[in-house]
Amino acid sequence: MKVIILAGGGGTRLWPVSRKKSPKQSQKILGQETLLQKTFKRLKKGLNLNSIYISTGQDYYQEVKKQIPALKKSQYILEPQAKNTAAAIGLAACILHKKNPEEIMVMANADHYIDKEAEYIRVLKTAEKAVQKYPNQTVLIGLKPEYPETGYGYIKFSSLKDKIGKYKIYQGDRFVEKPDHKKAKQYIKKGHYLWNPAMFCWRVEHLLNLFKKHLPAHYQSLMKIQKARGTKKEKSTLEKEFKKMKNISIDFGLMEKIKKMLVIPASFGWIDVGSWRSVKEILSKNPGENVIRGNHIGVDTKGTMVYNLSQQLIATAGVEDMIIINTSDAILVCPLDQAQKVKKIVARLKKQNKNKYL
Repeated sequence: MKVIILAGGGGTRLWPVSRKKSPKQSQKILGQETLLQKTFKRLKKGLNLNSIYISTGQDYYQEVKKQIPALKKSQYILEPQAKNTAAAIGLAACILHKKNPEEIMVMANADHYIDKEAEYIRVLKTAEKAVQKYPNQTVLIGLKPEYPETGYGYIKFSSLKDKIGKYKIYQGDRFVEKPDHKKAKQYIKKGHYLWNPAMFCWRVEHLLNLFKKHLPAHYQSLMKIQKARGTKKEKSTLEKEFKKMKNISIDFGLMEKIKKMLVIPASFGWIDVGSWRSVKEILSKNPGENVIRGNHIGVDTKGTMVYNLSQQLIATAGVEDMIIINTSDAILVCPLDQAQKVKKIVARLKKQNKNKYL
């Protein structure tokens, strides 16, 4: 099995620390290691080094290589431009397929936090066994909801299909978009819904057949890229064909259209590091605790995260449940429960052509 770490994000949800040229996976958001380094270290504990690949943009390669020097260049899958996850995952599949059509690949994201790392590795290996047993199915890892989260998509599952070791394998029914609070509560009550962390596992031959059926234009480009691998036309073909691909996610392009999928319910302390609120949740032991990085003094400050990368002093008084982020050229201030709106700020900066802040 090969694990593909997706590390090509553009830096929007953790702005202003995360930027286009230095996205969140390259930042030391949660400690002394970057999110990418933490992901790599987690996988290396339970998998062979040769099984780990990183998918990222060509522009990020030098920076990523500094962070993960242990991997050979052949273990980096470099996209000539950002075209979303369908193109990135398809490129990885066609490269692995040329070496071995029966290879199994599983997706890992560079911006996920996982508390129970040994359990996570066990679940990945169970997904591999499930694909070996059912090579023409997509195997998903779904996470047992801990509360009615409205920021995640869900997977609806039905009947028990099999059991591998201690893990039950269910028939997957469909993907469900991010619900409102009322629906999320209903999902938890019904019990047949799991959080969707985008942890997908396939045999590469089956995955490419899914591209052929549901994203035929992608498939044609991927086959041309695969044919040119190892020739003088490799670079030019990759650039030409990648440019043609529609900018679409694997979720919309493939996953929502497939009929055959199996789901493994799991629980290993997962959090998507997708907002400053999630960073606060990881770094604090309780909601009322402050998380302070950098120069700060506070009076009657509660449940607040201050992330100060400048030499300036940030002083707070009577502040509760807030996010305050200070870099050399930008300051973000927002309530903790409004953290998802940060990407709207980035969108507005793009619209106003304030590119120096992106």
